[in-house]
Amino acid sequence: MEDVSAKFVSQKISRTRWRPLPAAALQPPDVFATGSWDNEDNRISIWSAGDLGNAGLNGEYHGEPHLLCDIQHNGDVMDMQFLDQERIVVASSTGTVTIFRHHQNNQTLSADHRWAKAHYHVDQDTSCGGAACTGVVCNNPEIVTVGEDGRINLFRADQKDAVRTIDNADSSTLHAVTFLRTTEILTVNSIGQLKIWDLRQQRNEPSQIFSLAGDKVPLHCVDRHPNQQHIVATGGQDGMLSIWDIRQGTMPVSLLNAHEAEMWEVHFHPSDPDHLFTCSEDGSLWHWDTSTNVSEKPSFLHQGGRSTAYLSHSTMNQSVVSAWLSNDPTKDRMEITNLIPNQTLSVNSLDVLGPCLVYGTDAEAIYVNRQLFA
Repeated sequence: MEDVSAKFVSQKISRTRWRPLPAAALQPPDVFATGSWDNEDNRISIWSAGDLGNAGLNGEYHGEPHLLCDIQHNGDVMDMQFLDQERIVVASSTGTVTIFRHHQNNQTLSADHRWAKAHYHVDQDTSCGGAACTGVVCNNPEIVTVGEDGRINLFRADQKDAVRTIDNADSSTLHAVTFLRTTEILTVNSIGQLKIWDLRQQRNEPSQIFSLAGDKVPLHCVDRHPNQQHIVATGGQDGMLSIWDIRQGTMPVSLLNAHEAEMWEVHFHPSDPDHLFTCSEDGSLWHWDTSTNVSEKPSFLHQGGRSTAYLSHSTMNQSVVSAWLSNDPTKDRMEITNLIPNQTLSVNSLDVLGPCLVYGTDAEAIYVNRQLFA
């Protein structure tokens, strides 16, 4: 994979996120943020993806990511999300949620606002007892966090106190959260459940509960389809990819054999959601492609060894249906490519934007692929 540049950073990377592009931007993303974990001194870092001016004659990309600025972070970085182009919201294993601001004029980072111990086990005021904040999602100015304590917090970036807290939202650990719509969120937990919460409702109960049949396999990650909001993907401890249609039933539409260990993140491509990406403790990062004419795909699909999987049954019978929910397994084949041919340690995080992929690993490295669809 000649178009991937690597940077060894001397810290285990737990999260990688592209800075969002301005609405009218034509250029590919060029700046990303990382967070670290399991180091004596954890850091939030802002990177430039490399110098596009170094592109070769054929447009191939040279140069490696370089550090623009960084700042110390207390505790492991459990999750992070850009609120806008200057601010990043970071979830800590200490239970604290912090908004960091990237000052682009002098390339520095500063803590803009901090909600100390937004998540806690016993008492918010005791010196110990913080519970890890495991997930954060932003829809500026709103920020939703979930944690090991089973709590859901709704913050606003411009308000000091939580707008809303659902204290006993879950009796188990909440691992991840995403927006379904502007007023609804999805959470996944450690007993294989996917829950929908309507933030307009005052009652502290989920409006819907979905669950994996049989073993209550912990779910670690969730993402929803950017255009068809009823399609949701989750990944869990067994490495399986589950596709759900939240309009019907309470079980996944498809269960797809995926990784050999925990799936840490799942992301639909934000502008090309026929493509989905997953990463795992087993050191692999998979690209799932359900777009049509798989056989005519460009050559990058052949780089990590390829295999074809079939979507399992579904009860859908509509004329227009996403390939993710297809009920004709022979018609909709899916191309799966491992983008990391020689895998070693856990790939903890990935992010895709435009033609660019960034991912971070326990091997203390970050990788950027700027020509995903070349």
